[in-house]
Amino acid sequence: MSAIEATSPAVPAARSDREPFAALDWILFSAVGLIWGSSFLLIKVGLEVFHPGLITWARVGLGAAALMVVPSARTRIERRDLGRLIRLSVIWVGIPFTLFPLAEEHINSAVTGLLNGGTPLFAGIFAALFFKRMIGRTQWWGIAVGFAGIALVSAGTSAEGGTAFVGVLMVLAATVCYGIATNMAGPLQRKYGSVAVMGQMLVLGTLWTTPFGILGLTRSTLAWEPAVAVFFLGVVGTGIAFAFMATLVGRVGGPRASLITYLIPVVALALGAIFLSERVAPVALAGVVLVLSGAVLASRREH
Repeated sequence: MSAIEATSPAVPAARSDREPFAALDWILFSAVGLIWGSSFLLIKVGLEVFHPGLITWARVGLGAAALMVVPSARTRIERRDLGRLIRLSVIWVGIPFTLFPLAEEHINSAVTGLLNGGTPLFAGIFAALFFKRMIGRTQWWGIAVGFAGIALVSAGTSAEGGTAFVGVLMVLAATVCYGIATNMAGPLQRKYGSVAVMGQMLVLGTLWTTPFGILGLTRSTLAWEPAVAVFFLGVVGTGIAFAFMATLVGRVGGPRASLITYLIPVVALALGAIFLSERVAPVALAGVVLVLSGAVLASRREH
């Protein structure tokens, strides 16, 4: 998942950036980072018996059901904004949520999480090229460093042979979608609140992924552990965690909350190594340092 820009109108205004995190802020920050960082592990576990299409469909549908319990998620979207919401649901939910399970058929969960750390880089470059937002020299340097890191991660993974390069391309395509969506979502999030936008995007995304999900039903078996993993991925990782993130943004502000983006790859790497004994090529590890460094620079505001 990518960071959100605005909270529900019901959430209080963020405190000053100078104020330290309160205990609840740290709890929310850690919870969201761990939950979203574990998404790639959960997808990998689900793939043991489930078709990628079924994982996507269940994830989106369960996430929608969980998030729509929140009253602000049911905020009415005006007719004139429905077209933008539909497009956003395809770019932010339909395409990337479909690509991640497909990618993890070719590469491990750790590499998937590492490449996902490039989202701020794509968000920055699309903001400059297509959304007419000025970015400074430091941010351009960050984008350059980050893309060098992506190249190293991709090269280190693809060198393993097989179809790994296909998986890398799928993750990068999903990350590009996140970068575009981050820029597209701003006006709707400011108008209706992030929970409303994400909740209704997930409802629409359930429709878009239904054909692939039905296909997946015919090509899946059932096992307890993968079923629990996909349930957690949908309800907690796609629904509840987003509500937590919206609350955190409301308490500490978007820029500080978005630091979670840098925690997710680290969590994905650690969980993949601990629970799945996944290995990442040394050159790929060097690449992720560049990706995260570049993302930090690309996310900085010029003074």
